[in-house]
Amino acid sequence: MSALPTLDGPRIEPRGMPARSLVVFLHGYGADGNDLIDIGRLWARDMPATAFVSPNAPEPCEESPTGRQWFPLAGVDPARLRDGVLSAAPTLDAFLDAELARHRLTDDRLVLVGFSQGTMMALQVAPRRAHRIAGVVGYSGLLPGPEYLQREVRQRPPMLLVHGDSDPLIPALALFAAQRILGDNGFAVEWHVRPGLAHAIDQEGLDLGAAFVQRVLAGHIA
Repeated sequence: MSALPTLDGPRIEPRGMPARSLVVFLHGYGADGNDLIDIGRLWARDMPATAFVSPNAPEPCEESPTGRQWFPLAGVDPARLRDGVLSAAPTLDAFLDAELARHRLTDDRLVLVGFSQGTMMALQVAPRRAHRIAGVVGYSGLLPGPEYLQREVRQRPPMLLVHGDSDPLIPALALFAAQRILGDNGFAVEWHVRPGLAHAIDQEGLDLGAAFVQRVLAGHIA
Protein backbone atom coordinates (compact mmCIF):
# COMPACT_ATOMS: atom_id res chain seq x y z
CA MET A 1 0.00 0.00 0.00
CA SER A 2 1.35 3.42 -0.94
CA ALA A 3 1.84 6.06 1.73
CA LEU A 4 -0.87 8.66 2.16
CA PRO A 5 -0.11 12.20 0.97
CA THR A 6 1.04 14.55 3.70
CA LEU A 7 -1.09 17.69 3.91
CA ASP A 8 0.11 21.12 4.95
CA GLY A 9 -1.12 24.67 4.72
CA PRO A 10 -1.31 28.04 6.44
CA ARG A 11 -1.81 28.08 10.19
CA ILE A 12 -2.76 30.56 12.88
CA GLU A 13 -1.56 29.67 16.37
CA PRO A 14 -2.80 31.16 19.65
CA ARG A 15 -0.48 33.82 21.04
CA GLY A 16 1.13 33.15 24.39
CA MET A 17 -0.93 30.08 25.27
CA PRO A 18 -1.43 26.48 24.19
CA ALA A 19 -4.37 25.81 21.89
CA ARG A 20 -7.50 24.65 23.67
CA SER A 21 -9.39 23.96 20.43
CA LEU A 22 -8.72 23.46 16.72
CA VAL A 23 -10.62 24.66 13.65
CA VAL A 24 -9.70 23.07 10.32
CA PHE A 25 -10.81 24.79 7.11
CA LEU A 26 -11.39 22.62 4.03
CA HIS A 27 -11.26 24.66 0.85
CA GLY A 28 -13.19 24.15 -2.36
CA TYR A 29 -12.24 22.78 -5.75
CA GLY A 30 -9.50 24.74 -7.51
CA ALA A 31 -8.52 26.81 -4.46
CA ASP A 32 -5.93 26.13 -1.76
CA GLY A 33 -5.48 26.67 1.95
CA ASN A 34 -4.97 30.39 1.55
CA ASP A 35 -8.56 30.74 0.33
CA LEU A 36 -10.09 30.25 3.78
CA ILE A 37 -7.37 31.02 6.32
CA ASP A 38 -8.42 34.68 6.50
CA ILE A 39 -11.63 33.48 8.16
CA GLY A 40 -9.42 32.17 10.94
CA ARG A 41 -7.79 35.58 11.31
CA LEU A 42 -11.24 37.10 11.66
CA TRP A 43 -12.56 34.50 14.11
CA ALA A 44 -9.37 34.47 16.19
CA ARG A 45 -10.34 37.83 17.65
CA ASP A 46 -13.12 36.12 19.61
CA MET A 47 -11.41 32.72 19.92
CA PRO A 48 -7.90 33.55 21.13
CA ALA A 49 -7.22 30.04 22.44
CA THR A 50 -8.14 28.34 19.15
CA ALA A 51 -5.65 27.16 16.54
CA PHE A 52 -6.68 27.44 12.90
CA VAL A 53 -5.27 25.53 9.94
CA SER A 54 -6.29 25.39 6.29
CA PRO A 55 -4.56 22.47 4.55
CA ASN A 56 -4.00 22.37 0.82
CA ALA A 57 -5.93 19.51 -0.75
CA PRO A 58 -3.76 16.56 -1.80
CA GLU A 59 -4.02 16.78 -5.60
CA PRO A 60 -3.23 19.43 -8.23
CA CYS A 61 -6.50 20.67 -9.70
CA GLU A 62 -7.35 19.35 -13.13
CA GLU A 63 -8.94 22.63 -14.19
CA SER A 64 -6.85 25.20 -12.29
CA PRO A 65 -3.06 24.93 -12.67
CA THR A 66 -2.41 26.88 -9.46
CA GLY A 67 -5.20 25.28 -7.41
CA ARG A 68 -5.76 22.02 -5.56
CA GLN A 69 -8.54 19.45 -5.37
CA TRP A 70 -9.62 16.86 -2.83
CA PHE A 71 -10.64 14.67 -5.75
CA PRO A 72 -11.50 15.11 -9.45
CA LEU A 73 -14.82 16.84 -9.95
CA ALA A 74 -16.84 16.09 -13.07
CA GLY A 75 -20.25 17.62 -12.50
CA VAL A 76 -22.20 16.19 -9.58
CA ASP A 77 -22.40 12.54 -10.62
CA PRO A 78 -23.32 10.87 -7.30
CA ALA A 79 -21.23 7.75 -7.93
CA ARG A 80 -18.12 9.78 -8.76
CA LEU A 81 -18.60 12.02 -5.74
CA ARG A 82 -18.82 8.94 -3.53
CA ASP A 83 -15.64 7.53 -5.04
CA GLY A 84 -13.93 10.89 -4.62
CA VAL A 85 -14.66 11.39 -0.95
CA LEU A 86 -13.75 7.79 -0.20
CA SER A 87 -10.38 8.21 -1.89
CA ALA A 88 -9.53 11.45 -0.06
CA ALA A 89 -10.96 10.64 3.37
CA PRO A 90 -8.00 8.61 4.73
CA THR A 91 -5.61 11.45 3.90
CA LEU A 92 -7.80 14.01 5.66
CA ASP A 93 -8.34 11.74 8.67
CA ALA A 94 -4.58 11.26 9.02
CA PHE A 95 -4.05 15.02 8.88
CA LEU A 96 -6.70 15.63 11.55
CA ASP A 97 -5.13 13.01 13.81
CA ALA A 98 -1.70 14.58 13.38
CA GLU A 99 -2.92 18.12 14.07
CA LEU A 100 -4.82 17.05 17.18
CA ALA A 101 -1.75 15.21 18.44
CA ARG A 102 0.45 18.22 17.71
CA HIS A 103 -1.76 20.38 19.91
CA ARG A 104 -2.42 17.60 22.46
CA LEU A 105 -6.14 17.88 21.86
CA THR A 106 -8.92 15.33 21.55
CA ASP A 107 -11.61 15.10 18.88
CA ASP A 108 -14.17 16.90 21.02
CA ARG A 109 -12.07 20.07 20.62
CA LEU A 110 -12.12 19.92 16.80
CA VAL A 111 -14.42 21.75 14.37
CA LEU A 112 -14.38 21.24 10.60
CA VAL A 113 -15.37 24.18 8.39
CA GLY A 114 -15.81 23.37 4.71
CA PHE A 115 -16.68 25.24 1.55
CA SER A 116 -18.11 23.47 -1.53
CA GLN A 117 -15.93 20.39 -2.13
CA GLY A 118 -14.48 20.94 1.33
CA THR A 119 -17.99 20.67 2.77
CA MET A 120 -18.37 17.33 0.99
CA MET A 121 -15.19 16.15 2.70
CA ALA A 122 -16.34 17.38 6.12
CA LEU A 123 -19.73 15.66 5.77
CA GLN A 124 -18.01 12.45 4.73
CA VAL A 125 -15.32 12.36 7.40
CA ALA A 126 -16.97 13.75 10.53
CA PRO A 127 -19.73 11.10 10.90
CA ARG A 128 -17.22 8.29 10.37
CA ARG A 129 -14.51 9.34 12.84
CA ALA A 130 -13.76 6.96 15.70
CA HIS A 131 -14.54 9.76 18.17
CA ARG A 132 -17.05 12.58 17.91
CA ILE A 133 -15.76 15.99 16.94
CA ALA A 134 -17.27 19.19 18.32
CA GLY A 135 -19.06 20.23 15.14
CA VAL A 136 -19.16 20.91 11.41
CA VAL A 137 -19.85 24.09 9.47
CA GLY A 138 -20.62 23.48 5.81
CA TYR A 139 -20.89 26.30 3.29
CA SER A 140 -22.30 25.80 -0.23
CA GLY A 141 -21.84 22.04 -0.31
CA LEU A 142 -23.74 18.78 -0.47
CA LEU A 143 -23.90 15.43 1.32
CA PRO A 144 -22.08 12.78 -0.74
CA GLY A 145 -23.34 9.20 -0.74
CA PRO A 146 -26.45 9.88 1.37
CA GLU A 147 -27.67 6.32 0.90
CA TYR A 148 -24.59 5.02 2.76
CA LEU A 149 -24.86 7.26 5.82
CA GLN A 150 -27.22 5.13 7.91
CA ARG A 151 -25.00 2.06 7.89
CA GLU A 152 -21.68 3.90 8.10
CA VAL A 153 -22.37 6.58 10.72
CA ARG A 154 -20.33 6.27 13.91
CA GLN A 155 -20.63 9.77 15.37
CA ARG A 156 -23.24 12.53 15.18
CA PRO A 157 -21.61 15.93 15.72
CA PRO A 158 -23.86 19.00 15.46
CA MET A 159 -23.82 20.72 12.11
CA LEU A 160 -24.49 24.12 10.58
CA LEU A 161 -25.24 24.30 6.85
CA VAL A 162 -25.29 27.62 5.00
CA HIS A 163 -26.10 28.05 1.31
CA GLY A 164 -26.93 30.85 -1.11
CA ASP A 165 -30.28 30.64 -2.86
CA SER A 166 -28.68 31.90 -6.10
CA ASP A 167 -25.85 29.35 -6.19
CA PRO A 168 -25.38 28.34 -9.87
CA LEU A 169 -22.94 25.49 -9.12
CA ILE A 170 -24.59 23.59 -6.27
CA PRO A 171 -28.27 24.53 -5.94
CA ALA A 172 -29.62 25.37 -2.51
CA LEU A 173 -31.81 22.29 -2.79
CA ALA A 174 -28.67 20.37 -1.80
CA LEU A 175 -28.88 21.97 1.64
CA PHE A 176 -32.45 20.79 2.16
CA ALA A 177 -31.59 17.27 1.01
CA ALA A 178 -28.61 17.12 3.37
CA GLN A 179 -30.59 18.55 6.28
CA ARG A 180 -33.36 16.00 5.82
CA ILE A 181 -31.06 12.99 5.56
CA LEU A 182 -28.83 14.08 8.42
CA GLY A 183 -31.86 14.82 10.56
CA ASP A 184 -33.37 11.43 9.78
CA ASN A 185 -30.12 9.88 10.99
CA GLY A 186 -30.12 11.63 14.33
CA PHE A 187 -27.93 14.67 13.65
CA ALA A 188 -28.71 18.08 15.13
CA VAL A 189 -28.63 20.37 12.08
CA GLU A 190 -29.00 24.12 11.90
CA TRP A 191 -29.38 25.63 8.45
CA HIS A 192 -29.61 29.01 6.79
CA VAL A 193 -30.32 29.98 3.19
CA ARG A 194 -28.82 33.33 2.23
CA PRO A 195 -30.98 35.37 -0.18
CA GLY A 196 -29.29 36.51 -3.38
CA LEU A 197 -25.99 34.76 -2.57
CA ALA A 198 -24.20 32.78 -5.27
CA HIS A 199 -21.45 30.16 -4.68
CA ALA A 200 -19.74 32.09 -1.91
CA ILE A 201 -19.66 32.95 1.79
CA ASP A 202 -21.06 36.32 2.85
CA GLN A 203 -20.61 38.26 6.08
CA GLU A 204 -23.83 36.91 7.56
CA GLY A 205 -22.62 33.39 6.87
CA LEU A 206 -19.29 34.16 8.54
CA ASP A 207 -21.09 35.53 11.59
CA LEU A 208 -23.35 32.49 11.79
CA GLY A 209 -20.34 30.21 11.50
CA ALA A 210 -18.37 32.00 14.19
CA ALA A 211 -21.27 31.91 16.64
CA PHE A 212 -21.85 28.21 15.96
CA VAL A 213 -18.18 27.31 16.45
CA GLN A 214 -18.06 29.15 19.74
CA ARG A 215 -21.23 27.43 20.95
CA VAL A 216 -20.14 23.88 20.10
CA LEU A 217 -16.70 24.41 21.62
CA ALA A 218 -18.38 25.70 24.78
CA GLY A 219 -20.57 22.60 24.87
CA HIS A 220 -23.78 24.55 24.35
CA ILE A 221 -25.00 22.28 21.53
CA ALA A 222 -25.35 18.60 22.38
